[in-house]
Amino acid sequence: MKRVSSFFSVFFIVLSASAQSQKPTNIIMVVGDGMGPAYTTAYRYFADDKSSPTIEMTVFDRHLVGMASTYPARTSGYVTDSAASATALSTGYKSYNGAIGVDANKQPQQTVLEWARLKGMKTGVAVTSQINHATPASYASHNEYRRNYDAIADSYFDDRVDGKFVLDVMLGGGWKYFIRDDRNLVNEFKSAGYQYIDDINNLGSLDPKQPVLGLFGDEGMPWVLDTQSQPRLPALVKTAVYHLTNDKGYFLLVEGSQIDWAGHANDVASAMAETHDLALTLEWLESYVENSPDTLVVVTADHSTGGFTIAANKDYRWDPEPLKTLKASLVTIATQMSASDQPYKTAESLMGTTLSEKEKALLAKVEIGDIRALYTQLKRIMDLRTNTGWTTSGHTAVDVQIFAMGKGAQLFNGHMDNTEIPKKIFALLGKP
Repeated sequence: MKRVSSFFSVFFIVLSASAQSQKPTNIIMVVGDGMGPAYTTAYRYFADDKSSPTIEMTVFDRHLVGMASTYPARTSGYVTDSAASATALSTGYKSYNGAIGVDANKQPQQTVLEWARLKGMKTGVAVTSQINHATPASYASHNEYRRNYDAIADSYFDDRVDGKFVLDVMLGGGWKYFIRDDRNLVNEFKSAGYQYIDDINNLGSLDPKQPVLGLFGDEGMPWVLDTQSQPRLPALVKTAVYHLTNDKGYFLLVEGSQIDWAGHANDVASAMAETHDLALTLEWLESYVENSPDTLVVVTADHSTGGFTIAANKDYRWDPEPLKTLKASLVTIATQMSASDQPYKTAESLMGTTLSEKEKALLAKVEIGDIRALYTQLKRIMDLRTNTGWTTSGHTAVDVQIFAMGKGAQLFNGHMDNTEIPKKIFALLGKP
């Protein structure tokens, strides 16, 4: 036993020494929620320039360095939820499904973001879900259960790290949790010196010298397919980086939250659009790191969602082209169809293509006024057009990819458990 203990002591000393030699000034942790390997593979084909004889590499391909296992604490089996996985990624502790920054015994554990705050670094979150959703909450809060949304929102104001608010920048959704009958957290943050905006088009009006609270949706932000004039996650991340940059460095948590939501819905159209939104963000970060070489960017998924299958029904074909003409999300198309006196023409206009007789027959099986049923049929149409398959509306336990760029990126090479990612970040941040 003494020999094993000595081995681990030497291992962590070597890891710490290696980390300190590669210590970045800034760390950006990016989570593609639900983005298992099938998503990034499909995105390669979705983004492919068909006029070229080769299939081009994507930003994911360029920075792939490893794989990570995602299982939660034993009490929750082998399949994680976002809360347990984000807790593992933020603290280095396995926990039960539903846990927010607490271990399997419901004890709060320090997160990498909190440690960065203690080190005097600025901190922020930029996500497309509500900012108190499972992943951002697991970096900036501690709670026994992920759906205690009001309490988690309250903790962003009430809890302090070394006397300071835990977050300098908060960008995402969440009006309903921050502007409530029992408490108006927006007003409280404004009184504490935060500037507040609720329109993403006003990001450029912010004062870089003041902390920021930006909320752009009642819960999550609108689907990116419904905001095509401005990819939303790149805009949030650019703003966050601009406001966080300082001599002492910063820690930023970024989440492409709604890749997961599309997977749960078995909606291939939004799955690829949301992955594209994240890819555009990473392409910007790729350029940013070239000009700010003291920055480390680590990217992974918390789990995979939906059992997304690239080709189905023994048909060796997957065709992403029908996804590229959409002018709105399938939910919005269903909503507008239900309010139209020419629903098929409305659908064709927003889908950018003509409906076949077979597709019209699928839509005719449900009441035009039933938005949910219309949405289900539109998803079915896109699955048939692309030949996409799904095995579940939940999560799966497959390993997920790790991507990294910038100073210290090589520390994340190879296969590891998801808890090893924050341990390496803690080491880079000098935690003994």
